[in-house]
Amino acid sequence: MGHIKLSQVSKRFGEVEVIPPLDLTIADGEFTVFVGPSGCGKSTLLRLIAGLEDVSAGHIEIDGADTTHVPPAKRGLAMVFQSYALYPHMSVKKNIAFPMRMAGVPLEEQERRISAAAEALNLTDYLDRRPGQLSGGQRQRVAIGRAIVREPQAFLFDEPLSNLDAALRVGMRMEIAELHKKLKTTMIYVTHDQVEAMTMADKIVVLRAGVIEQVGSPLELYHAPCNEFVAGFIGSPKMNLIKGAEAQKHGAATIGIRPEHVDVSASEGLWKATVGVAEHLGSDTFLHIHGVPGCDPLTVRVDGELPVKHGDEIFLTPQLEKLHRFDAQGLRVA
Repeated sequence: MGHIKLSQVSKRFGEVEVIPPLDLTIADGEFTVFVGPSGCGKSTLLRLIAGLEDVSAGHIEIDGADTTHVPPAKRGLAMVFQSYALYPHMSVKKNIAFPMRMAGVPLEEQERRISAAAEALNLTDYLDRRPGQLSGGQRQRVAIGRAIVREPQAFLFDEPLSNLDAALRVGMRMEIAELHKKLKTTMIYVTHDQVEAMTMADKIVVLRAGVIEQVGSPLELYHAPCNEFVAGFIGSPKMNLIKGAEAQKHGAATIGIRPEHVDVSASEGLWKATVGVAEHLGSDTFLHIHGVPGCDPLTVRVDGELPVKHGDEIFLTPQLEKLHRFDAQGLRVA
């Protein structure tokens, strides 16, 4: 159930190749996140899996069956979009039941599935309400419930939290992660937010211009990015990338150091620099430092109690064992 394999799948729009041929395997029960900047092809790739776009070449298999040319409704997948797309005149219960009614599922079975989905999503007390009486987060849960009752082989999420405010996004991503643990069903989730990717995924697929740059667990990508693009994309704040003479000392064209791997001193260190903007977040403070050769500004993560302010002169020393080295092509140096 839910094993998905892409073999040399590509997509063209006219003469423009937006997805060059790629291979990807998603294991049964895995939570896989497609992440990358806007326009990198992640939603297009999801739509190819769903059957909402035709592949230009290659094959898509679901549980060993070739579904490359199978209509979307017969692929055994359920998709949750950025837009809730709920029927405003229907109750929550009727919205959730709608795909089962269209499929001719017996009423008794419909009731069982609705009850189970409502319990999993904390919607039991809202079944008689209409979408207009719900918050954004509740409406998104209804959309997810409508997908759950189809009992699909895999769920496909296309930036489902983009319309929610910051607090709701945090809550909903935890709910979706918990739901995955309960259902143990394959989930593919598209986002441009790498924090969502890091906190939710079993496996992250990093895309750039339709090309898979790296596939791995969140910590694999964080600790061992295969190139400068992944290094700069994964992590918040992003990795500092330093070029020039300072990098050459370490046998690289570029060295990378994460903000939390730089030691700060008021009296001594490798680099003498000046504090620019200091973002005080309570437990942590992010310092944007000027004057470090090859990287201006450089971001440093320090304890929130450290007494620093704009214009202070400080000394920085990178933790050498935590340095990342990249060659002139931007590839990781072993």
